[in-house]
Amino acid sequence: MSSTEGDPEPVSEPVSEPVSERESVFERERGSEPGAGRASVGGGAAGLSDEDRAVLSFAARGWPSSGEKERAVREQLGMSPVRYYQYLNALLDDPRASEFDPVTVNRLRRIRQSNRDRTH
Repeated sequence: MSSTEGDPEPVSEPVSEPVSERESVFERERGSEPGAGRASVGGGAAGLSDEDRAVLSFAARGWPSSGEKERAVREQLGMSPVRYYQYLNALLDDPRASEFDPVTVNRLRRIRQSNRDRTH
C-alpha cells in the first residue's frame, strides 16, 4: 500500500506474543549465551530479537508528552512503561543494540549518564 501526501504514518502493530514467552535482554544477562538457541523470526539484525528491535525503534521516536508515550508503550509494545524502561536500560548495555542503531543507543546512553551525574 502506498501512502499519499498528508496521510498519517501507519501505527505499528503491537507485538502479538506475550513478553513472558519471548527471550528478553534480562534472560541473556542471567548467564545464557547471547543468541544461543534462539530462532530469530525477523532476520536477526545484529543478533537482536524482534522485541529488542521493536523497543529500540520505539525509543528512537519523539513524543509530545510522557502520557502519550506511556499509552503507546502499552498499546504498541504490550508492556508496562516501567518494564519498557527496564528493558531499554538493559538494551543500552548490549553491544548488539549499538550495532543495530548506534545513533539512538549513544543518544540514550548520554541522557542516562547525564541523569546519573545529576543525581549522584
